Amino acid sequence: MNLNQRNKIKIEGGMASMTDLVFLLLIFFIILSLMANNQTPLDLPQANENTKTDPERITPTVIVLNRIPEEGENQKLYQVAQEGQPLSGLLDYESMKSEISKAVAASGKTKVRIAGEKTAYYDAVFQVLILAQSQEWQPVLAFDK
Repeated sequence: MNLNQRNKIKIEGGMASMTDLVFLLLIFFIILSLMANNQTPLDLPQANENTKTDPERITPTVIVLNRIPEEGENQKLYQVAQEGQPLSGLLDYESMKSEISKAVAASGKTKVRIAGEKTAYYDAVFQVLILAQSQEWQPVLAFDK
């Protein structure tokens, strides 16, 4: 009685097809890497320790705040400061416009520092940026490291 199988299954894979696949992938990645180098060049500033900063302090400052009044609704409030000292209490947008215009005129500078709380609304900050652009001021966004 012969118990050996006549039809044996080959476990070996065809290496010819594997080498063709590797060769095609190699060509694909070479062509892809050559195409990736044709991007638009960017002229970025180089980082160095001798970064020049404006020696004059930007005195007029708009601070964007969010306060929750007793009714529970969020309000976009502003505060105008000069040389670190608040010139006003909490103001709405229209009142802030006149206060910051007075502060810029008094300082004689065209730069306006814009600072804000972490919870400040983006649109409140953008409103101040738009105001600075319409008045031809140079806005500087303040941030903490």
